[in-house]
Amino acid sequence: MKNYAFLILGTFFFAVSVAIFAMPNSLAEGGVPGLSLLIYHSMGISPALTTLIINTLTLLIGYRYLPPDMIIKSIVTIPLFSFFIFVLEGLDTGIPDPLLAALFTGVFTGIGFGFIFRSGSTTGGTSTIARMLNYKFGWELTGTNFVLDAAIVLSGIFVIGPLYTMYTVFALFVGKRVTDYVLEGFESKKVVHIFSVKTEEVEKAIQTNLGAHTTVLRAKENEDGIEENLIYVAIPKQRLFYLKKLIQSIDDSAFTVFHTVKDVTGGSFSEAYHPGQKTFRNKKQEQRYYKEQAIEEKEKN
Repeated sequence: MKNYAFLILGTFFFAVSVAIFAMPNSLAEGGVPGLSLLIYHSMGISPALTTLIINTLTLLIGYRYLPPDMIIKSIVTIPLFSFFIFVLEGLDTGIPDPLLAALFTGVFTGIGFGFIFRSGSTTGGTSTIARMLNYKFGWELTGTNFVLDAAIVLSGIFVIGPLYTMYTVFALFVGKRVTDYVLEGFESKKVVHIFSVKTEEVEKAIQTNLGAHTTVLRAKENEDGIEENLIYVAIPKQRLFYLKKLIQSIDDSAFTVFHTVKDVTGGSFSEAYHPGQKTFRNKKQEQRYYKEQAIEEKEKN
């Protein structure tokens, strides 16, 4: 049920992008909506009609190449998208600044695509054609889809002119970035490589204080007889400061490398909690930590 809610919401946002921002401001899109907009700008035929006809034809021709679940969702998406455009296209929101119009177009397109992709569906059109060409001739799916979309966008030079075609390219770029945020979230993750001679102490401190999943890659001893192992850990960006302080408090000579990654799933990322510098996932873990600390202090004394 959640997927269909995402599907309806995404289709609505995409229709808003086409009907309220792209149509009145002489902009286009990629794929079938872009082709429909170019037909609208040159011939005045409503995109609500042309998207319905073109998407239905491509689905009928290419249904054999799509997964059954995607076909069902496409049957929902195609008429719903055209219906939303039909309802919204009377709302004239001509924006004096075409760059601002392109920005709004990209943002709403990105949100729409993000929710549609999260639902497991597609917008049909060129993605269906790309699947057919992939099946028939073995053409690479993503590259073929990009070429088809690019051909439609570039053909806009002859309809809306080179300037507005460039604004369309800008809108598509913004849309791609927003789609990534919707799919992957705004919170960037960091993968950290820690080289330390105090592997066990650092690993235990990270697991206890930050609740993060760690992996240790064992190293051979070097010429000086030192075994400097690698600790591999992924953490949210906001915990990076605490991690650095934690490592320095145990081994100030540790060599640490940070990488930004798009997405991390499983492990400690499957639990929603926001630790501070001394934060624990549950009361039992906190009690265990302080008990171990007391034993260590007792042994030292």
